[in-house]
Amino acid sequence: MRLSLTNAIKLKAKAPPLLLHHSSLPIAKSTLAFLSVLTPSNATLSLTGRPNTLTFLPSPFLRCRAAMATAACVEVKERIELTETEKKIFDRLLNTLRHFNLQTQLRVAGGWVRDKLLGKECYDIDIALDNMLGSEFVDKVQEYLSSTGEVAQGLAVIPSNPEQSKHLETARMRLFDLWIDFVNLRCEDYSENSRIPTMKFGTAEEDAYRRDLTINSLFYNINTNLVEDFTKRGLEDLKFGRIVTPLPPKATFLDDPLRVLRAIRFGARFDFTLDEELKKAAACDDVKTALAAKISRERIGTEIDLMISGNQPVKAIDYICDLTLFWVVFSLPPKVEPAVSDECYRLSAAYLDASWQLIQLIGCSNFNDEQRRLCLYSAVFLPLCCATYKDRKDKMYIFRDSLKRKASDADTVINVHKSLEKFLSLIPYILSNEDDVQITEVDWGKEFVDVPVTSKLRVLTGFLLREIKDFWRVALLVSTLLYPTNIDCSKDIMDKNFQLDKRKGIFVSVENAIVKLGLEKVWDLKPLVNGKGLGNGNKRLSHGSWHTLPGLQRNALIG
Repeated sequence: MRLSLTNAIKLKAKAPPLLLHHSSLPIAKSTLAFLSVLTPSNATLSLTGRPNTLTFLPSPFLRCRAAMATAACVEVKERIELTETEKKIFDRLLNTLRHFNLQTQLRVAGGWVRDKLLGKECYDIDIALDNMLGSEFVDKVQEYLSSTGEVAQGLAVIPSNPEQSKHLETARMRLFDLWIDFVNLRCEDYSENSRIPTMKFGTAEEDAYRRDLTINSLFYNINTNLVEDFTKRGLEDLKFGRIVTPLPPKATFLDDPLRVLRAIRFGARFDFTLDEELKKAAACDDVKTALAAKISRERIGTEIDLMISGNQPVKAIDYICDLTLFWVVFSLPPKVEPAVSDECYRLSAAYLDASWQLIQLIGCSNFNDEQRRLCLYSAVFLPLCCATYKDRKDKMYIFRDSLKRKASDADTVINVHKSLEKFLSLIPYILSNEDDVQITEVDWGKEFVDVPVTSKLRVLTGFLLREIKDFWRVALLVSTLLYPTNIDCSKDIMDKNFQLDKRKGIFVSVENAIVKLGLEKVWDLKPLVNGKGLGNGNKRLSHGSWHTLPGLQRNALIG
């Protein structure tokens, strides 16, 4: 019988949490001095009146154990330094406790604690309450503020929505231009076929152990100015850059398989190492089956989108490939034409790597966040861009239906892929600045047959850019990965022989030529003459001339 999170916690030794505090140090109230938690021989009994807690002698940084001397250490801040806004917010909350004589413990949970210890600013403050609901406490805060002449900038209650990972009601309050979330501490139990747990009030220790990773299980106790590590390894794992689950990883992932993707995302984001037992669990068939069966495509898509939009998208997808999760995440329907090779995922990962490096080399300023994100999606799905399905002739079934991303994303990636053939046919002429464009392998449409030779390159390029608009640089970058077309570049790409300088040169040359032609924003240009005006004002046009009307819009391009 599978071990539930709650039962596993009960089997843990009831040792006290590791605490970091400043009660014996002359430092400001708004900061938190670190005390070593890695050298138990330094431990002394706390005299603060809180039984069964340990404090430790101060050290400037958390020290690495001798046995782990070869492991890379992450610099963890000596103290949590509160911003002026955070001081004001926490003071208001503590004053509320005093005003109503409440015995409630206020703990900031999860990501805020982790990020502050890493020296990163975080504006996502989630406060866990030990003996009341978030909505009840928010009412108290509002009442206290009213008594002092202050008012909250905003109030909201978010109902529980398990399908969107909101397992309990969350109350929100806006203070000093920041939204603060309030929820009670909880423990949870999972059924066999659902990632949605049964929730109930829990202790701080139970709440810590139910979390996905040890580095996300830390609390900052506002009442005591302590960082609390109830798993007794969260701080150490943060220090050594390790991604570890608080409880055995297989049981953790079977309870909520989405945690596999969250572990990958955080591992990539912080460049941390995935624990070996975690990797074994993530790659096992039971967990892969549970991920496919229990997690909605929307939730999988959200995690992948966060990875692609993050600072280490290549590392994230490499983890997915290494753990043999690619076809679980990017699932294919039963019938695909042409058949997709099982090794196709390696080419997808390689195209992503090449695109990411090329973006860095060209300069991130050439692409806004949305263009960069969809460029990377275009690269990942490039090996599948020609795949179609008998039931739905949709070339982006994976992107649109498997990941359940917004329709506009899928449309953009499809349009980028559709534009590649035309872009590849134009690149040699743009690079050579030849006017006599002889393109027979691409169907541009009958309306382009009679375009003057001297204007054909500009007209064809302009109309191509009109089709993809702001994403033409994305299409150009992806095209450079396939250029020249008479050579199969896939082997070089697979072997990581990206020839980035060469591809950057092609990109820059074509980009400069397009700008020089005055086509950079061609879709914003209005036709000098439109068909409606001619239809009303020029009755002498013969019926046979109307096939050239689309060409009349080329006036803005031909110049």
